[in-house]
Amino acid sequence: MQKLDTLPELTDLASDMEQQGSATDLVIDRSTAARFGITPATVDNVLYDSFGQRIVSTIYSQSNQYRVILEADPSIQRSLSGLSQLYLPSSTSTTNGQVPLSAIVQVKQRAGPLQITHLGQFPATTISFNLSPGYSLGQAVNAIHQAEKDIQLPAKFVTAFQGTAAAFQNVLTNEALLLLASVVTMYIVLGVLYESFIHPVTILSTLPSAGIGAMLALMLCGHDLDVLGIIGIILLIGIVKKNAIMMIDFALDAERHGGLGPREAITQACLLRFRPILMTTMAALLGALPLMLGTGAGSELRRPLGIAIVGGLIASQLLTLFTTPVIYLAFDGLATRLKRARGAPSAGPDAAAI
Repeated sequence: MQKLDTLPELTDLASDMEQQGSATDLVIDRSTAARFGITPATVDNVLYDSFGQRIVSTIYSQSNQYRVILEADPSIQRSLSGLSQLYLPSSTSTTNGQVPLSAIVQVKQRAGPLQITHLGQFPATTISFNLSPGYSLGQAVNAIHQAEKDIQLPAKFVTAFQGTAAAFQNVLTNEALLLLASVVTMYIVLGVLYESFIHPVTILSTLPSAGIGAMLALMLCGHDLDVLGIIGIILLIGIVKKNAIMMIDFALDAERHGGLGPREAITQACLLRFRPILMTTMAALLGALPLMLGTGAGSELRRPLGIAIVGGLIASQLLTLFTTPVIYLAFDGLATRLKRARGAPSAGPDAAAI
C-alpha cells in the first residue's frame, strides 16, 4: 500500500485488510480438562450453546412454526467476565457434574483482523484503486507490476488482478489470438481461391501498412491502443485487403487468360483498378468519420475505433498502390525460380499455350 500510494498512475487507494479488531483466544489446559473428563468438543458445545444459534426445539401452531434458540443470558455476553459463569459437564464424581470454564481455560486477548477474506481457499486481501487523470489502465497495470518487482515481495505472496483490470488483461490476450486467427483464416481462404501459396501472402502484405497507420493515427490524436483500437485494426483486415484483391485478381486473370506477362498484367491492374479501389476506400473512410468526429454521450468510447479505421485506410491507400505491385513481381519471380529448380515449366504465355 505504501509503495502503490507513491505511484502517480493510481489514486483513491483502499484495502479491506482491517487489523485493528480485538480477538479473544481460549487456551485449554488439556491435562486439567482430562482429569475432569472434559474434551475440547465439550468446550466447543458449551460455547456454541451460549453464544451461537443452536436450535433446541420447534413450537408448532396452526398457521406457523417457531424455532427455539438457546443462548446465555445477555448480561453474560457483554464482557469477558461472563465466561467465568459458564460451567461444563464433568464425568467425575468429585465435581458434582459441573466444572467452571475458567478452571480449565486461559483467556488471552490480542489484536486481530475484523474479517479474513479468502480467494481460492487462501487468505487474501483486496487493494482497490482508481486511475489518476491522464493515465490509462494499461499504464496503471504496468506500474503495479514494476512496484511488485521494486519491493521484492516474498515468493509466498501471490498477486492477481480482479475486476476491470483482469478483464483488460484477458481481452488483450484474446484479441491477439483473434488477430492471429483472422490472418490465418484469410490466408487459407485466399489460398483456396487463387490455388496458390504465394499470392495470398501478397494480399496479406497490405495489412502491416494499415496497422502502422492506425497506431500512428491514435498516437497523433493522443489515444492509447485500447480494446476498441484493436477491434478497429481487425476491421481493417477485411477492408484493406480488398485493395490487393482487386489488383491481384485482375493480374492473375490477365496472365492466365490474356497471355500477358507478370509486369504487363500488374501494370494494367493498377491502372484499371485504381478508381474502384479509391471509391471503396473513400466509402469506408467516410463511414468511419462520424465515429472519429462525433460528440455526445459515449463518443469517447467510439472515437478510438474511428481514428484507427481512418488512419489505417489513409496509410494503406497511399502505400499499397506502390508496394503491392512490387511484392507481386518479387513473389512471382520467386515462384518461377522454384518451378525451374523442380524442373517444371514456367507459368508464362508459352506455358498457357501448351
